[in-house]
Amino acid sequence: MNRIFTACAVLLLCTLSAEQSIAQFNLKKAVSGASKTVQAVTLTDEQMAAYVKEYIDWMDKNNKVCTEDDPYTVRLKKLTEGLTDVEGIPLNFKVYHVTDVNAFACADGSVRVFSSLMDIMSDEELLGVIGHEVGHVAHKDSKKGFRTALLTSALKDGISSKGGKAAALTESQLGSLGEALINANYSQKQEREADDYGYEFLKKTGKNPWAMALSFHKLKQMQEEAGANKSSKLNQLFSTHPDLDARIKRMEERATSEGIAKP
Repeated sequence: MNRIFTACAVLLLCTLSAEQSIAQFNLKKAVSGASKTVQAVTLTDEQMAAYVKEYIDWMDKNNKVCTEDDPYTVRLKKLTEGLTDVEGIPLNFKVYHVTDVNAFACADGSVRVFSSLMDIMSDEELLGVIGHEVGHVAHKDSKKGFRTALLTSALKDGISSKGGKAAALTESQLGSLGEALINANYSQKQEREADDYGYEFLKKTGKNPWAMALSFHKLKQMQEEAGANKSSKLNQLFSTHPDLDARIKRMEERATSEGIAKP
């Protein structure tokens, strides 16, 4: 599966019809595209946490977050009941009411699901997406990806910390960071490990781990619908990830061998 961002871990970045009334996902692009030398910056865990918080706060502010009583939020709350933390990191969930089909998890445990993804996925399929993304958080893939993107994009202007406090990012740098995160890739090994963690995570929290295979089936269907268009965002994303058929087979065989009933 892929990332919306790996602090953020990105899943898909497909956009539905622009004629729809809801807004597109807001990821402000950097004002300046000039390439500058990256200054060597050492970030402490505390500074990294501050940057992740700044980024997710910016994302929540610049995208329409569904209210507590919105049907999307109510559905996600019911679906994620019992999913409280991963490796000691508290999880928090919100829904963005946007046309893009996507979801992401940040290193601080923030999970954001897009309403248009919820429109096309069943509860089980959504759980598989969440389980996988949580796996990246647990293995610190999200944190490593965020650090790399931060140092190579948002900090390309030479921002440094002063007095142990991380300097605030500008609008332009936040946008540049988002672009770098979207274009980042996990290794196939990281993807497989996130699959395995997601399976165990769902099983441990009382969810049916068949969700992993079912989510991959849905992504496979979407990939097939995209056709042979190699330039499509969906096919570009999956070109660097483990074969979906193999991932489906692994998860199905595991659930079957453990005698878990398919929902």
